[in-house]
Amino acid sequence: MKWGSFFCLSLGLSLASTPLMADTFIAGSNPAQRPNAPVIQHHVKTPQWYQQALHGVWQPYPPSLRFLENQGAWYTPFSRPGMTGVYDIRYWHQ
Repeated sequence: MKWGSFFCLSLGLSLASTPLMADTFIAGSNPAQRPNAPVIQHHVKTPQWYQQALHGVWQPYPPSLRFLENQGAWYTPFSRPGMTGVYDIRYWHQ
């Protein structure tokens, strides 16, 4: 018997002898159905939110920034300081 076959056989036997627990909750398997997880009901974009999101961008704002109108409360790297030095094109680190 080769090692690969032995490994598959031993893995199959160990899985066959493991009882299945259908009522066990695993948080990472379906994060949208976590019990007691916080849920954002309503997100208000204040003028300060827009000021930070548009930091380093001058008017007239390009049409490509229209995505900010639909941006919810989820994380976006667009509104956070990025790299420094010559890569700091929006002057976050000045």
